[in-house]
Amino acid sequence: MSIVKNIRTLVSLTVGALFLTACVTAPTPKNYSTFYSESPRSILVVPALNNTASVTAADFFVSTVSRPFAERGYYVYPAYMVKRVLEDQGLSDAGLVHSADASRLGSLFGCDAVLFVEIQRWDSQYIVISTSTNVQFDYVLKSCKTGEELWRDTQSLTYSPQASNSGNPLADLLVQAIVSAIEKGAPNYIPLTQQANLLASSMPGHGLPAGPYLPTTYGQDRAQFPAGQ
Repeated sequence: MSIVKNIRTLVSLTVGALFLTACVTAPTPKNYSTFYSESPRSILVVPALNNTASVTAADFFVSTVSRPFAERGYYVYPAYMVKRVLEDQGLSDAGLVHSADASRLGSLFGCDAVLFVEIQRWDSQYIVISTSTNVQFDYVLKSCKTGEELWRDTQSLTYSPQASNSGNPLADLLVQAIVSAIEKGAPNYIPLTQQANLLASSMPGHGLPAGPYLPTTYGQDRAQFPAGQ
């Protein structure tokens, strides 16, 4: 009974011991010359292209992507309104949207730039008593005037729940198995996706320079987002 009690105590403690591990490959330096020449004020985020086996990945993703780009100082069109308009135009499939010319999308919405996102990973791997949940997204921003690429980024993150170390190897092993099984049964994709979008949109030197709707920073962060690198 004491062992069972200890395990239950350890399980409750692991809630505060879970941590998020970001496996982010070092991004290549960006050149913001083209971005500054366009100076976009509004961004149209189209439905993500889902290249994974998960049928729900795109729907979960769309609920997280608009806010971080809006908080960088850009007008971001409401995602579900965008989806409805695209469907009315015969562009209900994300593959069709991603193959469409950015200028066509610009004429439909009056936007300055279009953000295309491809979901490359959305999975949870269970090995023995360890579980890791993985996401990877490719972001490309294109001009609605010229169709030219203004910016791109890739984010790859992993979440691995870890049990606390109580000093009792057997109890720790059992708790780790329980924690991993919980994560396997209900993978924690949303916090990973939120972090990926935040990194993509605002990481100094690799995200987006502050937009015009962030007046305290707009035009003042070029040292962090230089042209001509």
